[in-house]
Amino acid sequence: MSRPVTIFTGQWADLTFETVCAKMSSFGYDGLEICVWGDHMDVRKAATDPAYVAERREILAKYGLNCWAIGAHLPGQCVASLYDPRYDGFVPEGHRGSREKMRAWAAEEMKYTARAASNMGVRVVTGFVGSPIWNFWYSFPQTSKEQVDAAFKETAELWSPILDVFDECGVKFALEVHPTEIAFDYYSSLKILDAFERRPAFGFNFDPSHLLWQGVNPALFLRDFSDRIYHVHMKDVAVIRDGRSGILGSHIEFGDARRGWNFRSLGHGHVNFEEIIRELNAMGYSGPLSVEWEDSGMEREFGAKEACEFVRRVDFSPSEVAFDAALRT
Repeated sequence: MSRPVTIFTGQWADLTFETVCAKMSSFGYDGLEICVWGDHMDVRKAATDPAYVAERREILAKYGLNCWAIGAHLPGQCVASLYDPRYDGFVPEGHRGSREKMRAWAAEEMKYTARAASNMGVRVVTGFVGSPIWNFWYSFPQTSKEQVDAAFKETAELWSPILDVFDECGVKFALEVHPTEIAFDYYSSLKILDAFERRPAFGFNFDPSHLLWQGVNPALFLRDFSDRIYHVHMKDVAVIRDGRSGILGSHIEFGDARRGWNFRSLGHGHVNFEEIIRELNAMGYSGPLSVEWEDSGMEREFGAKEACEFVRRVDFSPSEVAFDAALRT
């Protein structure tokens, strides 16, 4: 099994799409997980304009690249979240300032994203769904069970019409389990699957880094949710307990050595990627291994090239024979 190695373009959206294609091709990547911001993918154009789709595909082909997933994290975040002024940094003018305006834009944007993915020949959209209760994660004042249940129900109600469009387009949505989402760890992931009545359109974009710093074993997450892993991020994190720092970050910026954890370029953190590959082999995952490159302490082009090499080195196929088969009579 030779899984394609791709890179998520969200951290490279300051560069033009063609510039990113040229760089990632030269670094050895097989393709891109294209984000829907910067100039990388205008989903409304891709949903309605065949010429725009042809142009995106021509640029990919020019550099020998493919696309297996589109990343819609920013609009997806706004569907179920409460209004947050920080979202005004990426919500278009005219939709800022209230949850209702923000949500209306985001829901339509996600429907366009499903259609855009279908037109691009892509069958997975990765992203966030938001959360009506993320700011209630610590139960003081007390967060009641009724409030929690209502939030999961609300999230499912907001997303169900969007997932109907995904179904119509033959595209699946893969939630990146992540802080600020309704599902951010193991048990909240179980709960959101139940809220959606386990409809096939909804699954997960596996990212080990967010699980590890919370204390969740990424390999066990893969094993238990194997039928819902629609996409895989390769991303590392270093978790350092020095007696002063904790997992909540202390309102210290990423990259600062005083933090209790920091994202690292692949191979420079504490994620056990061998166990992840073994679990992916056991579940028969043959999709892309998509690098999400985030490391405040490393030059990003050096890191992206090294990360591609790391993924190719750490990935391996499952055995086709039992090692002790020759001993049997």
